[in-house]
Amino acid sequence: MQDILDNTLELEEDTQKDRYLTFVLGRECYGIEIKFVTEIIGIQVITEIPELPEYVKGIINLRGKIIPVIDVRTRFKKEPKEYNDRTCVIVVDIKDISIGLIVDSVSEVLTILEQDIVDPPQMNKVSNNGYIKKIGKVANEVKLLLDCEKLLTENELEDLNEVT
Repeated sequence: MQDILDNTLELEEDTQKDRYLTFVLGRECYGIEIKFVTEIIGIQVITEIPELPEYVKGIINLRGKIIPVIDVRTRFKKEPKEYNDRTCVIVVDIKDISIGLIVDSVSEVLTILEQDIVDPPQMNKVSNNGYIKKIGKVANEVKLLLDCEKLLTENELEDLNEVT
């Protein structure tokens, strides 16, 4: 019986290996490992909470579960953009905390094989902040692959956990 369970878990891991949900912010295309994604929803009514960082827009009630939402555009110090019908919230689990990531639009789920993934160029470490884990090469495009666990620091995760 345990062998069957192990094989099932292995198959689940294999189906998520090399799979990335891609989304757009401005002209750039980003990807996050599918294993972090729990769901994708349209923009919801956001309840603001005072004294949170600017990029934390507040909280949403998702089927009875309170989830903090961050605007990835603001987090990456990009020009703010008004939300529209293409704006999505990608709900991810980071270290057992559900967080909504507000993005301009979701593109697709792609398989990016290991041989098509390279380290980002060593430019200015300050501007990178560790968010960009790798760069995926897909046809003649690049996808900036994010490190979900570095989108927020340990302290920021703890602060968000206290909000919910």
